Order: sequence, then C-alpha cells, then structure tokens
Amino acid sequence: MSATDTPRHHVVVVGGGISGLAAAHRLAEGGARVTLLEGSGRVGGKLLAGEIAGVPVDLGAESMLARRPEAVGLARAAGLADRLQAPAATALLWTRGELRPLPQGHMMGVPGDLGPLAASGVLSPEGLARISRDAELPRTELGEDVAIGTYVAERMGREVVDRLVEPLLGGVYAGDAYRISMRAAVPQLFEAARTHRTLTGAVRDLQARAAARQRSGPVFMGVEGGVGRLPLAVADAVRARGGVIRTHTPVAGVERTADGWRIVLGTGNGTGSGSAAETLTADAVVVATPAHDAARLLRPHAPAAVDGLSTVEYASMALVTMAFRRSDVAGLPHGSGFLVPPVDGRKIKASTFSSNKWRWNADADPDLFVLRTSIGRFGDEADLEREDAELVAMSLADLGAAVGLAAAPVASRVTRWRNGLPQYPVGHLERVARIHADVARLPGLRLCGAAYEGVGIPACVAGAHKAADEIMAALPTLAADAGTRE
Repeated sequence: MSATDTPRHHVVVVGGGISGLAAAHRLAEGGARVTLLEGSGRVGGKLLAGEIAGVPVDLGAESMLARRPEAVGLARAAGLADRLQAPAATALLWTRGELRPLPQGHMMGVPGDLGPLAASGVLSPEGLARISRDAELPRTELGEDVAIGTYVAERMGREVVDRLVEPLLGGVYAGDAYRISMRAAVPQLFEAARTHRTLTGAVRDLQARAAARQRSGPVFMGVEGGVGRLPLAVADAVRARGGVIRTHTPVAGVERTADGWRIVLGTGNGTGSGSAAETLTADAVVVATPAHDAARLLRPHAPAAVDGLSTVEYASMALVTMAFRRSDVAGLPHGSGFLVPPVDGRKIKASTFSSNKWRWNADADPDLFVLRTSIGRFGDEADLEREDAELVAMSLADLGAAVGLAAAPVASRVTRWRNGLPQYPVGHLERVARIHADVARLPGLRLCGAAYEGVGIPACVAGAHKAADEIMAALPTLAADAGTRE
C-alpha cells in the first residue's frame, strides 16, 4: 500500500486496544484518514504500563512472542527497536509441594522426550508410566476439533494435563484445558496429531522440524519500561501520520448510509446534556472491541455474527504487583518465576520475578525487587471479589509456602482485569469463520481483536493488519459504488 496512490478515504476504528491501534497504524500507513475512538480514558487495552515504588512495571501483559514477526515488527515501526529486550532466566513449576524445573522437550506441556520430564519430578511414577501407553493405543480420530485436555488425557493420562498442559495454557488463556480447543490454541500440534498414530510421535515430529529450521533468537520479547509502552508508541505513530485518536469517546451505534457509515457517539464525548448526539461519517469502519461490544454495534446489520459474538465467554483475573527491599528477598530462586497447576489447590496461578526476568526492571532501582502474582481463571473467579489487601495477603501466603518469602512488601498494587481474556472452546474457529462470513456481507466493515484468531499480541496485530488490508483493498470500489448511487 502506498500513500501516494491511495485516496484519503476516512476510516473510523472503534476500540483503542492493541488491535485497534495496529489497524489504525496500518490504515494510516496506507494513506487513509484515520479516526480512532476509545471509550475509556486511555489506549492500550490489556497492555498497561505503570509503576510501583518508583519502578516501572507492566500491570497487564508483559511480553510478546518473538517467533512470530507481527508484534516485534509493529514495535520497530513505532520507534521502539532500541528498546526491545529479551527476558532473562527460566521458569519453574510449583507442584507436588516443591519448586521444580519446568522440563524441556515439550510442546505446550505435551512431552516428546521423557528424560527431562522424569528428572524433574513433576509427575508421579504412575503418571510417567501412563505416558508410555500412548505408544500402545490405536490412533485417535480427532474430527474437526477436540479439547486439548481431553485428547492429551486420553493418550497420556490426566497427570500430564493437570501438571503441565494446564498451567502452561492457563498462562495464555486463564482457561480450562479440558474446554480449550486444540485446533485453535495449538494448531500445529492438532494438525500433526491428525497424521501420526501417537501423540508422542506428533510432538517429536514438530520438534524435529523446528530444529531443522534452526530458528535462533529469543522466543519472547519485552519492551524496556514495559510492553505497556507499545500502544502509546503506536498511538504516537498514528498521530504522526495525521490520524486522530479520541479517548473518553464511546460509540453508541454504527449506521449504514448511502455512501458509507455513520458513527453515533455515546455519552462521555463532551456533547453536553440535552445536546444532539455527535456523529461522524466514514467510508469504512473497523470494529476492534471485545465481543459483547461488537455484538451490540452489529446487531442491526449482521444477526448471524451477533449470535456468534454473543456466545464468546471471558475469564477475569487479577495481578498483584509487589515491591520488596532486595535485602529481604535474597533467598529467592534465580529463575523468572513459577507456574502453579490449579490441581494443587493454591490461590495464585503464577508468580513472575520481574526483577530477575527483565533487566530494565532490576536496573530501575537496585535496592528494590519487584514480583507479581496472578489470581483467578475461567470458572474460578470468586476471589476477585475480595479486597485488595486480601489478595495481597493470599499472594504472600502462597509465596511463603513456595519460596519461603517472609518479608512484607514496601508497596503493593492490585490490577483487576474483568473479562480480560476470551475463551477458545471446542468449535471456536468454526464460530469465528461464521462471524467473519456474515460481516463480510457488509461493505466497508471488518472486525479484529483477541476474540477471533488468537489472544497473544502478535495474533492481535496480524488480525488487525488483515482487517485493515481488506478495508484498504475495498475502498476504491466502495467509493465508486457510492458515486454510482449519487
């Protein structure tokens, strides 16, 4: 796309999370006149930079997959190339009463090599023995989709799911492995399992292919000062290309017109009590909101899409960020933190030792040590109704049991993410296909966001770019059609 040969069509992006910002950036690069509307007081969605005791931290997502190019590419395009930083140290697993090394040789917890797993002590002798039955079982027909927990338990036993797959998937979806779609969450493994008699063989095949590609570089990447700085940099890049970004601007509705779309703004946009609702006109619209908001906006236009969007469920969680005097935590492990299998019955689901994991965090104040815990997952969210102090106390109790931490933090803060992570149950991709097919009938409107093709930052950016590219490709035709109607 080139700004020199693309007319200055007006495109409105509804939603200022990373998906909406990535779409706005792509559209502005292509020469469109862009207006982004965000109902809250800030952009970034689940990416939020903050501070504790004067130390910069992420209060939302903290890293992005670097083996996919989209998120790192967007960071570079937004001027953050010199601030990209790989995490240090390795993660542990707190299970069966001890901190144990997270065994290597697996794919999202599904083992291909039993040596590291046996040495880790993560599974009981019975659990290890059960894995060997995978080689004896007949091939499992997967059909169109299957829950990854159900399939792996059938092939290798529930211990593999409960103590490996569950905590690893939980870090991505805050969900239940026995509900999560294998085809949506681990598509490479799903496809490999369809062509191999054993699950172990499928994992080993994928590992061999990865080794043959000799992929180098870090698997994950962060941003100095926090990944929450990424949306701010993208917003600045959009503005630098002439785009307009309006916060505190909820959208009440979108309406078809003879030559495009009318966007009706809701309260909170400064129109004043009793005044007529403000409207914007646009040649096209990108809706980059959570599923329930998208359903509300599309209700008059795409009933089949609305039906699908209305069934998307979300998990809520809380992050408890704490700062300690470094001298008080000298005995902490040197890893980047630990995951906690829900089957162990702990309150926290994971803990990240931020000052071990991120050099920029440690350098900000050498006398302080920052860590955070996560509480809550799909179907286990009652604790999120407790007071902040109770969540801090829960976290400290589990940290005491896990690593012997007895010190009190010098500062703490709790960040609640209500309906933060969309769930991908069995059949999710079919649902998404139906949603996109119905929306495709609407000229000049597209959807993107975490509810569709992936919850990670690279997947959100990829979906945003796809939506923006389809809009840019359609704009000349839309303009011609509008001219014919005139």
